[in-house]
Amino acid sequence: MALTPQWLDELRARITLSSVISRTTRLTKAGHEFKACCPFHNEKSPSFTVNDQKGFYHCFGCGAHGDVIRWMTDQRGLSFMDAVKELASEAGMEVPAPDPRAAQAAEQRDTLHDVMKAAQDWFVAQLAGPEGEKARAYLATRGFDAHTVQRFGFGYAPEGRQALKGALKDVPEGKLIEAGLRIAVEDKEPYDRFRGRLMLPIEDARGRVIAFGGRILDAQKTDAPKYLNSPDTPLFDKGRTLYNLHRAGPASRQTGRIVVVEGYMDVIALAAAGIADAVAPLGTALTERQLELLWRLVETPILCFDGDAAGQRAAMRAIARALPMLRPAHSLRIVRLPAGLDPDDLIKQRGVAALDALLADARPLVKVLWEHERDAQPLQTPEDKAGLKARLLAHVETIADRDIQALYRRELLEKFSAFAFPRREQREWRPGEWKPGGQSRVPPRPTGRSRRKAPPRDGLSAAVLAGLIRFPAELALHADTLATAPLADPRFEALVDAFEAGEPLESAAIAPILAARGLAAPAPEEYADLRFGFLGDVIPEDQARSELAQAISLLVERPALEAALAEATRRFEADLSEGAYAEQQRLLKRKLEFDARLRQMASARAGVAPASPAKPMAE
Repeated sequence: MALTPQWLDELRARITLSSVISRTTRLTKAGHEFKACCPFHNEKSPSFTVNDQKGFYHCFGCGAHGDVIRWMTDQRGLSFMDAVKELASEAGMEVPAPDPRAAQAAEQRDTLHDVMKAAQDWFVAQLAGPEGEKARAYLATRGFDAHTVQRFGFGYAPEGRQALKGALKDVPEGKLIEAGLRIAVEDKEPYDRFRGRLMLPIEDARGRVIAFGGRILDAQKTDAPKYLNSPDTPLFDKGRTLYNLHRAGPASRQTGRIVVVEGYMDVIALAAAGIADAVAPLGTALTERQLELLWRLVETPILCFDGDAAGQRAAMRAIARALPMLRPAHSLRIVRLPAGLDPDDLIKQRGVAALDALLADARPLVKVLWEHERDAQPLQTPEDKAGLKARLLAHVETIADRDIQALYRRELLEKFSAFAFPRREQREWRPGEWKPGGQSRVPPRPTGRSRRKAPPRDGLSAAVLAGLIRFPAELALHADTLATAPLADPRFEALVDAFEAGEPLESAAIAPILAARGLAAPAPEEYADLRFGFLGDVIPEDQARSELAQAISLLVERPALEAALAEATRRFEADLSEGAYAEQQRLLKRKLEFDARLRQMASARAGVAPASPAKPMAE
């Protein structure tokens, strides 16, 4: 359509923004503006303003901003052209004539809308007639009352390959096929797509029928799909459509949430129980376009899929689809229903309050991702655990937003470290030993590796120590990992002991703690060849902490890998078998990969000079 900027400006000028917004949102006059609690997010005090003179609305809480057209698309869920048409009608303006091809496409869609409306009216009439008895009996078993049946437009498609065509004899055969109501087969007469099924209309954002879903009623027909949807047509694109969005959108403005369930029967069961803000995809996994539609309504939609294996696979497919699209404040929350139950089953067995409680306690995406990968495979060997770490990091790499990616990496690595290196038991305090809460001093112990005054020259250990001195708060996150790892440098043991003893760990206090044990803080020359990002002042602090966590992970992984390689080499030298050789080569390859990862990380910021470890970092 030839919509010029001048024409759109005229449309905006003829519409009073506050009059449009006040139809769904209560506005209060405040000087030259109006105020309200924002309809795009939950809040108790108003931060949403409407300015008719400037022609825009703005929320100082969530940042929602736009003009009257944007309001119609974001709040009402209309397409741009549908919003323009509705506003133009209200303003008494003629929408500019489309070009011939666009006009033909619009006329085609309008005609198909008429066809779908006629089909819907016929299906509804069939449900009420003698042939609809079986369908009515099924609806009764689901507990749907007459209001629910009428509100969602249930109908019935009778048996018979030509029944619909006979009823809509004034509609050309080609239109019925184009609308997806009939199936054309080469060298055979076309036939009705939906036969012997409970019918349900699928509607667009304006409530117009664009497709149908049909549930089979004859359980003996094992060769037919249980649910059958219309194919993609000029009206219907299943990857861009969410069932019940035109009803759930306004409801979500009141509840501040949107619930995604697996199928349209789940949506209707929730609506019948009083949960009106539910939608469903249409036979496919959630698509990028559907996720964007959800995020236009709320920042964190809730996925509520069945508790069986198929439901959990669907949830993970949605998570994998969402990860690359995550942006600040926009994510998903996930509800895991009890095994074997769908939302309707749960409501019938335990009541709607049980489902409301689960929805209120929906888990964040990162937690579900961690638990899924942790439980996906047995984790009995170091290789199994390394595989878990690799899978987690592979997910992290798909996240496009670098800040979110860094935060996910850090959180998942922390969970992995706590799982792979469980916390050791704390020593019992004995009389004569240093007591927690006493003087800020950790005296040297007479036994163990801490008797060594000079730590072995190890650049990676020294770099990690320097990083912990810059970011002492990180010790609380990694103390368990460092305590259980077989690290040769006694300075790690000193720091862990100080942390467990309740010492106030600050950058300036760590050198005296080490000195009390006859140990020195790492000098820059110890790690001069390792120019980690967390040793400089160039990268952001969050990124520096994330890179420090990665370096700690490499540090604790190295001893186990080196020990396994040494043992494999010893076995090979002892028996010279092919199996021993293969194992030694496999571990050698892993060691080379480890060294390559370390070199890449340590040289990623080769232009950054190492920072002095004594320099404090503000906490």
